[in-house]
Amino acid sequence: MPQPPHSSLQVAAVPAQRVPTRDRDQDAPWHTEAVCRRDEAGLFFAPSKEPTAARLSREEAAKRVCARCPVMVECREHALLQPEPYGVWGGLTAAERRVVLARRRRRDVELQKAARTGDSIAAAG
Repeated sequence: MPQPPHSSLQVAAVPAQRVPTRDRDQDAPWHTEAVCRRDEAGLFFAPSKEPTAARLSREEAAKRVCARCPVMVECREHALLQPEPYGVWGGLTAAERRVVLARRRRRDVELQKAARTGDSIAAAG
């Protein structure tokens, strides 16, 4: 994913052809293969005071770029783990990433409750 101007992440351009994940050099960072490295950062990050219709159109165009990216999953996970507060990363907008994170938190809480319940049943049995 292209970085906003304030970011310190500097990477080389994406190679012209896609390399399957399993054949990728394991020492190379995932973002060196990101398709978006060839696109304008403005496609992935909103300009100030962008009208809603323009924002939705731009986000859909960015998501189309993401859809053909060989490292989309890695990009998405990066954005979820950071968490990246702006832009389209891994095919998700900032709002969509917040929803995913909330669902993950709820799932984790449910799994912890289930584990505690299972431990209680095992101890009693």
